Amino acid sequence: MLRFPDGFLWGAATSSYQIEGAGHEDGRGESIWDRFAARAGAIADGSDGSVACDHYHRWKEDIEIMKRLGLGAYRFSVAWPRVFPTGRWQYNPAGLAFYDRLVDGLLEAGIEPFVTLYHWDLPQPLEDAGGWAVRDTVNAFVEYADVVTDQLGDRVRRFITHNEPWCISVLGYAEGLHAPGRRDWPAALAAAHHVLLSHGLATAVIRENSPDAEVGITLNLVPAEAASSSPADREACRAFDGAFNRWFLDPIYGRGYPEDAIADHVAAGHLPSLELPFVHPGDLAIIAAPTDFLGVNYYSRAVLRSEVVAEADNAPRTVHLGDERTDIGWEVYPDGLRQLLMRVHRDYTPDAIYITENGAAYDTAPDEHGRIHDIERQRFLHAHLAASLEACRAGVPLAGYFVWSLLDNYEWQEGYRKRFGIVWVDFTTQERVLKQSASLYRAIVADNALPAIEPHPAHARRRVLQR
Repeated sequence: MLRFPDGFLWGAATSSYQIEGAGHEDGRGESIWDRFAARAGAIADGSDGSVACDHYHRWKEDIEIMKRLGLGAYRFSVAWPRVFPTGRWQYNPAGLAFYDRLVDGLLEAGIEPFVTLYHWDLPQPLEDAGGWAVRDTVNAFVEYADVVTDQLGDRVRRFITHNEPWCISVLGYAEGLHAPGRRDWPAALAAAHHVLLSHGLATAVIRENSPDAEVGITLNLVPAEAASSSPADREACRAFDGAFNRWFLDPIYGRGYPEDAIADHVAAGHLPSLELPFVHPGDLAIIAAPTDFLGVNYYSRAVLRSEVVAEADNAPRTVHLGDERTDIGWEVYPDGLRQLLMRVHRDYTPDAIYITENGAAYDTAPDEHGRIHDIERQRFLHAHLAASLEACRAGVPLAGYFVWSLLDNYEWQEGYRKRFGIVWVDFTTQERVLKQSASLYRAIVADNALPAIEPHPAHARRRVLQR
């Protein structure tokens, strides 16, 4: 068996809007995802998260599932609109009490709560006032973080300030694919900065409220490879890495925003000049507040081909995306996780790294006996964990792994069409059924090691044909 380091933390992850439901109960306010999901055409299946997995009422059942899996930790997010229905000023005790109960229930089950403060459900009144594109939202987030961590910080040992600032800013404010559905690049860049600034300010507040807690942030990172060795493809790779990865990593680790990426945004018309109008004196020092860990979400890699040089004039491709894809269309590329962990460790040296999300969408339903043979997901998890272990053995301070996701859930703009869970959910009856991937994960957690796994017959045939 391939064994992980002693003390390695095994968990599963979810987020509030994707699983909780109870959209109008106990004083919860409207979020930007409530408003966005009501927009015609915004969600692939026309659904919303008003019921989702009904975790708000079924959390005890879900903790029992976690116990059956032997999980050491559960990463969940707090719904800002439950705590502050209008965004700030007056908090809602009934909403905060839900997380009190959840934390206590997890601890009673021997499961560590790993709390994300913001996983995309901004209260709609704050968006009406400008959202993350305006600086006042920073102050609102710090107020919210203060109340939550003051309440939970006596029991929670690890807090994540934000999940995936790139998605918050670019998908939400530049590309319009996520809530709030805006298409405004200057607003997106300001939003990215304000999210990072609120992270730095909240870090200090969390440390004051919970001196023994560890604090970090989670980034979705994508290893980038040029499709060929041509200067044009290498330039496309540099630009992607600057906008997607370094734009967030560099300021968090005290380097400020990357100059080459700033120039790219100016050239694209996203910024008026090399002077960033949303950055105030002292901001960058606040963003670079020391953290205890970095959360890394990994799903796939990017292979970059120049959009400037015509295909006929470019060098032949030497790097191709593989044929194996998940149901959401992402390439299955486990070695990208190893590459990513090695790069982050080498270039930024975080004290600890947690893989806070890693998983795959496969729509495998129960068979006639009620069993769910999600072979592809089992292969995915095994291969990515093997890549993680390679990184550990090479010196990466990897401290834990959270599978995405515990439950099939509301998958943002895809609605309920894509299933990432290791537990199947019938969204009509709310029945939960453990998939075979959950059984595999349970065995991995119990042994702190990877068992041998036979190659999928289709993969074996593919290798024979390639000989």
